[in-house]
Amino acid sequence: MKNLIAFLVISLIAVLDVSSQTSFNGLEMNMGNLYRLSDAKTRSISPENFSGEKGKGGMARLEDKDKPNVANASGAARDLGQGWKVNPFIRIQPGETITIAEIEGMGAIQHIWMTPTGVWRFSILRIYWDDETEPSVECPVGDFFGMGWNEYAPLSSLAVCVNPGSAFNCYWVMPFRKKCRITVQNINEKDPMTLYYQVDYTLTEVPADAAYFHAQFRRQNPTENSVYTIADNIKGKGQFVGVYLAWGVNNNGWWGEGEIKFFIDGDSQFPTICGTGTEDYFCGSYNFDRGGQYKEFCTPYSGLHQVIRPDGTYKSQQRFGLYRWHILDPIRFEKDLKITIQDLGWHLGGRYLKQQSDIASVCYWYQTNPHNKFPKLPDWQNLEVN
Repeated sequence: MKNLIAFLVISLIAVLDVSSQTSFNGLEMNMGNLYRLSDAKTRSISPENFSGEKGKGGMARLEDKDKPNVANASGAARDLGQGWKVNPFIRIQPGETITIAEIEGMGAIQHIWMTPTGVWRFSILRIYWDDETEPSVECPVGDFFGMGWNEYAPLSSLAVCVNPGSAFNCYWVMPFRKKCRITVQNINEKDPMTLYYQVDYTLTEVPADAAYFHAQFRRQNPTENSVYTIADNIKGKGQFVGVYLAWGVNNNGWWGEGEIKFFIDGDSQFPTICGTGTEDYFCGSYNFDRGGQYKEFCTPYSGLHQVIRPDGTYKSQQRFGLYRWHILDPIRFEKDLKITIQDLGWHLGGRYLKQQSDIASVCYWYQTNPHNKFPKLPDWQNLEVN
């Protein structure tokens, strides 16, 4: 009987998944509709196929090694020739911006993989939808993939995965109607960076109610009046779908008493949604503590995936990486959205303590375009991990 009930539940979920995705024509797939045929066209862009065109992959030639970002691995492939991993990566020089993907037509990004070298805060990812001149995504590469401290930590979730050795993966679905352009800028003043990458996408019809993906980076070091702003001045209709926080603590003791607040559609002094504590919002409890130690965890929707502990010499403060994806519980707004979180700790005397932490964030959301212009990204001195 238990097996029968389990089967019926799984079958019902599959049916619901299929019905909810019917209009997407291959734009978004899941375990419930993978068997369904579609007219969508699968394409992929990488250094071995810059355009993503059908039948144009692996065409780099050894004799093109003197051209910029062509045949970068010609030395390793010198005994093999065309078709044998001649150009698997690109190099981005100091101060240079390179367009890694430019797609014409209607469709959606389904997966991005990359493994950048150097300081991840000094590599800036930007994504432009349709005819935009201002990006809808503007973030340091490391923070976008949940690696704000420039140190590897395993991250396994539905939206973002970071795998050994430093493989960044993003599974946010990103629809576009006319075109998509993705750039990476190296703001390092002296060192070039090497970038392996792949952008997997589909060319298909996009439904009328599909919103555009956005991601915005912010940082305060230290926080002002012990309140950190995750998002502000978001105007339009859409839904907030997640946040990553790189939280550096400058105080002793427990640091996460602060409440997250969502000011929705005209809220002023008081928000519509008010959390009960930082670890509660990230789906943990009681300081993420078991036996007097922080316990890292990764789940499909939330995690404390990184804890950097002081080493007694150069790492003088504790640092944390946390994520919360609102995939099954998006926070919807009709006109505007603002999000803050309190930088609040616990004093040994049994009372709350305002803190001055180093906090950086990436806020992820979907909305109608055009969007408001983002705040100016900090220069490299104010991006650098201190």
